[in-house]
Order: sequence, then structure tokens, then C-alpha cells
Amino acid sequence: METVGAARMPGQPGITLILAGLAMLGPFSINAYLPSFPEMEQALHTDRVALQQTISVYFAAFEFMSLWHGAISDACGRRKVVLAGLAAYALASLGCAFATRVGHLLPLRALQGLSAGAGIVIGRAVVRDLHEGPLARRMMSQVVMMYGLAPAIAPLVGGALQRSFGWRAVFLFLALLAASLFVAVAMRLPETLPAEARQPFRFAPLAHGYARVLGNRAFMTWSLSYALMFGAFFVYVLSAPVFLMRHLGLGEADFLWLFGPATLGLVAGSALAGKVAARWHVARTLQAGFALMGAAIAYDLAVCLAAPEGAGWYVLHLFVFNVGMSLVVPTITIRGLDCVPERRGMGSSVQLFVQTGFNALIAAVLAPLLWGSLISLALGAAVLFLCAGAGVLLASRLSNKKPSAA
Repeated sequence: METVGAARMPGQPGITLILAGLAMLGPFSINAYLPSFPEMEQALHTDRVALQQTISVYFAAFEFMSLWHGAISDACGRRKVVLAGLAAYALASLGCAFATRVGHLLPLRALQGLSAGAGIVIGRAVVRDLHEGPLARRMMSQVVMMYGLAPAIAPLVGGALQRSFGWRAVFLFLALLAASLFVAVAMRLPETLPAEARQPFRFAPLAHGYARVLGNRAFMTWSLSYALMFGAFFVYVLSAPVFLMRHLGLGEADFLWLFGPATLGLVAGSALAGKVAARWHVARTLQAGFALMGAAIAYDLAVCLAAPEGAGWYVLHLFVFNVGMSLVVPTITIRGLDCVPERRGMGSSVQLFVQTGFNALIAAVLAPLLWGSLISLALGAAVLFLCAGAGVLLASRLSNKKPSAA
């Protein structure tokens, strides 16, 4: 089996594409079957509320298991955990394709959630196992770019499959996607964590490891800053029906007004991050990204106060903000993992857990509090952005001190 040393050598084509595919599996799991809901209601003799529960079950399972994938990979190696997750996901998707009642879907969707997170969690750790510095940021930016495209592509793929073959074809596609990734990982992704660097998966070492990771102030500050920064954008996603339809007067088919600029910004920012990774130092990358986000926030506040006619005025900031956010995401992620060099898998798990947990808080509390008006949404995003900026400043100072191994 190839080792990390071999993986560092040039000439390993396809690794970035594999990691990007693993990261895309989660968004596809959520968005690909949404266009099939009307047919599924009839075929499974159920209603929209019950089908919505299949999303909730998936999210709950995904968040719970995201805290463990990395720790398991720290003990067993990266490849084994990814392969096991893909196998479980493929079987769960196949089961969904042959479900005859919504009650069958619920445990299968839970299994999808338990297994889908392995790819994105462990993929981050693999990037840092393979590379450091500019190379790590460049690879991470490419993965983030594909991850940003997934939410926009998934409904299009799902809709095409729905129109041509029906709802079961969507889950068959997910099963085939997971199976294809399984083959790709088995054939092309080397094991990046050597045996001598692994950590025992026993209660005492695990408890000690989580205590060290969660107690690492620099790491947790990077993680919280990421969650706050993403929240300044995600609050608009969660408020999309109210933001677009009530405040901007758009229709049910006009959600591209939000997701179009947002997705273009994610892709453009990730592409820019890859280009400048070798030329810009960390501080310059963070400064440029936060300057773009700050300009977008200031523009959003100005537009809401001026209240011009036309929806285009109110969504332009999403493009600019996401360019800046995607520019700094690879740096923030890598800098956080560098704080816990002996527990990168566990660190990646905690990063994702913090982000998804904060997203849940936004969905349950912040978005309903803020979506009452355009200016309240803009002010809420501004506060989240300012907190993220303060967090990055603090995290940078903490990281410049001698790091404590976790």
C-alpha cells in the first residue's frame, strides 16, 4: 500500500477530483431528490411534512456522526473509513430506491447521514496529510470550489432524472455515485496516515484527545470564526423564501436570484484562492478576503437603507461576499488543523460539527428573528461578519504562539 511519502510525490492525478467528489456527496444527498417530492407523495402515499422528516433525519444523523469520522480515521487510517462510509452509503441509497413506504425511507436516510460525512471530514484531513502551506491551500480551494457547485448542480441532475425515469432513479444515481467513488478511492487514493502516527480508539485516549482539541483555544477560535463567517451568508439561504418572495416580490421559480450569485461567488473565490495560494502569504489572503466581505456587507447595508427598486440590487452582495469567503476558507481550515497536528481527523470532525451546529442555531433562532425586514437581515449578517473578523484576528495571534499538540 502507498504511504504518505508516496502520496506527497507529484504525479498523483485524480486525488483532488476524488476528494471533491467525496465532498459533493453530502449536498447531493439533500438537494438531488427535492424535485421528486410531488411524485414521491403519490407513490409512497404520504405528504410533504413526512417527506420533510427524511431531510431532518438525515441532518441529525450527519451531524452526530461528523463528530466521530475523524477520530475513527485517526485510529484506523483514512482509506478504510472512507471506503466503509461509501459502501454503507451506496447500500442505503439502493434501499431508498426500492422503498415502498415513507417509513422505509427514514432509517435508510439516517444511514445515509451517518455515512455521507466521512468523505468531507476525512478529505480535509487528507489534504493536510498530503501537503502543507500553499499546496495545501490550493488543493483545499479546488475541493471547496466543487463543494460550492454541488448544491446548484444537484437539483438539476435530480430534476433531469425525475423527468426521464422517476424518483427511484435519483436514489439509484446516488448509489452509483457512491459506488464509483468507492472504486476511485480503492484504486487511486493512497493511505495518508502511517501506522506509527495513528491514535488508539479507546475511551481514555479518545476522551483525552477530544479534551485537548476542544481545549485548544487557537483551533476552536478558527473553527468558530469559520462558522460565524459562513453564517453571515447562510442566514440568507435559510431566509430565502421570505427574503425573495415577501421582501423582493419574486415568485416560487425565482430562487436562482439568490443561488445564482451565491454559487458563482463560491466558484470564483475558490478559483482565485487556488491561483494566489503560492504567491500570497496567509495574512495577505485573509486581508483580501475579509476586505471583499466587508465591502459586500457595507454595500448590502447601504442598499437596504436606500431601498431602490429591483431585486438585483439586493443580491449582488452575495456574489462579492462569497468570493471573499471562498478565498479565505482554505486558509482558515488549514490553519485550524495545524493547531492539532496529531489529531487532524478529530480536528476536521470538530470543525464540521461546529459549523453544522451553528447552522442549526441559525435555522432555529437567528433566521426567524432576522427575516422580518431587509435591514434586519443585513444587520444580522454584519454582526456575524464582524464577530468572524474579530475571531480571525484572535486566532491568528493565538496561532503565532507556540502551538500545543493535541
